[in-house]
Order: sequence, then structure tokens, then C-alpha cells
Amino acid sequence: MANPNIVNVTTIQAGNAGWALGTGLTTVLLTVGADVIVKINSIICTNIHGTNAAALSLEINGIAAGATGAVATNHLTTQVRIASTINVPADDVLVVIDKPIYLMENDILRGGASAASCLELFASFEVINDA
Repeated sequence: MANPNIVNVTTIQAGNAGWALGTGLTTVLLTVGADVIVKINSIICTNIHGTNAAALSLEINGIAAGATGAVATNHLTTQVRIASTINVPADDVLVVIDKPIYLMENDILRGGASAASCLELFASFEVINDA
């Protein structure tokens, strides 16, 4: 089931997670399990380096499943960038997401930085389970 029914949920659990980003976009940050939707409320990126800027890239992999029901989607892609080499100056903060988005069952949030030991990512989310 790629699109759990969020009307008949069994649990909604709040969560936070943080990552120190390495280089490359292929690092798996979060994987959505079976019978679950993750509502991402915010993603904040902080450059912890005192002098060097770094670029942030984030993508959702597996998004081609799309929504089911009365919505038809065309020309789906399996990967969608939600941030692509966005510069984060030294000792600065970037709000990447401040409005909710949903990650569906089996979606994967991946990310990386242009330089190691510069960027940290924080996400606040809700895990909505209908199992």
C-alpha cells in the first residue's frame, strides 16, 4: 500500500532527527516504512563552519508511487530535488521547508553537502501509521 489512509490511523507520533551531512547526494537520511506516511513539518540546515560556505542538496527518492484515489498524476519521476546545491554561508541557517510535505511509504529522503563537516540538518516530523 503506497498511500495509507490517514483518516483511520492507529498512531501519530512526533519525531525529530538530525544529521551531519557528508559529501554527495546519495546519503540516506530517512526511509519511510510500510503502512506509514511521514509528514515533514520543517527542515532546517545550519552551516557550523566558521569561515567556509557549503552547498546543500536534498531529494526524495521513490516518489513515483504518487497518490492513489481520485488523483491522476502524469510524467512521474522517481527522484525529485527539494534543494539543489543551495549555498549556505558560514555560520548561517537555511530554512529548507517551513510548510508540511508528505513522504509516502518506501520514499527515501537523501541529502548531502558540497563539503564535509560543514552542514547539519534538522527535521521535525510526524509518523502517521495506519497498520
